[in-house]
Amino acid sequence: MRKIHFFISLFATTLFLVSCGSNESITDDGNGSTSDITNVNKNTISSSQPKEISRLEFPRVKGGTSEVIVHSTSAYGMTYASEWDHTLRSQRWSCFEVYKSNNVKNWSRSNWRQTSWGGDPFQKDPAVPQSEQPNVTGEFSGSYYKGIGSFYERGHICASEDRVYSKDANEQTFYMTNMQPQVGNLNEKIWSDMEAKVRGWASSADTLYVCKGGTIDSDDKIVDQTKSGFIVPRYFFMAVLAKNSDQANGGYKAMGFWIEHLDVDQRSKGVANFVVNIDDLEQKTGIDFFCNLPDDIENKVESLSVDKVKTAWGL
Repeated sequence: MRKIHFFISLFATTLFLVSCGSNESITDDGNGSTSDITNVNKNTISSSQPKEISRLEFPRVKGGTSEVIVHSTSAYGMTYASEWDHTLRSQRWSCFEVYKSNNVKNWSRSNWRQTSWGGDPFQKDPAVPQSEQPNVTGEFSGSYYKGIGSFYERGHICASEDRVYSKDANEQTFYMTNMQPQVGNLNEKIWSDMEAKVRGWASSADTLYVCKGGTIDSDDKIVDQTKSGFIVPRYFFMAVLAKNSDQANGGYKAMGFWIEHLDVDQRSKGVANFVVNIDDLEQKTGIDFFCNLPDDIENKVESLSVDKVKTAWGL
């Protein structure tokens, strides 16, 4: 009889522990890092992956020949992170957070004219082999859209204007690993409008989680190569997640931008014309965005119809 009671007690204890573990809810450490054991697709920290990959702005990392490069400052923590593919010699995405304490302007890009940089702070990234990066000057500006169109510009993925809370952080946005070749008709026009729209949203969110990039993983998603063989993406994207305590779905909402890299001015179409939901953006890019959200919240915010996405974001 004692044995029966013992095994019943052991079974009940085991069931309690299992059920407690499976119902653990999301927690946030204040830096976007989350813990939720019911999340089957979340990033897993390991000896080969930095701890920052558990933050909400990170998509699921690809691994293989790719490495997550984290740039940070002592005063503000992570500036942004990029997934750099050593074989393709290109970044796949850059991601970062915007919140009250870093959504301030203590530096201006125009200030670089007053420094030893001579107005051009672009430089190679010290965290990536120099041979894998395009030359600071001449590579993009000496290459042309499909060989005959406009020349390419050094297009920021994490925008300079998104990291103006300090000189050091702004300098890091000028690493060549944070650049993709973009024609001016995209970089200076509709892409710039999208970036400005995202910055506007940051002022009304508790935290904004942003992931941006260009398509590099298949031939049909690549429009061209520069003169030294660096990839020119055919499409560019932004994935944006906002957290506000008064919102539905756990306080989160999400949206995406998807745009073809064309040497034409698409600005007159307006940014709303390029809105997609995150489910669609994941299909188009092959990237699992906001994988560190609990699965139930992730599924809800990523599957919202495009019309409802536009309404939720005021577009």
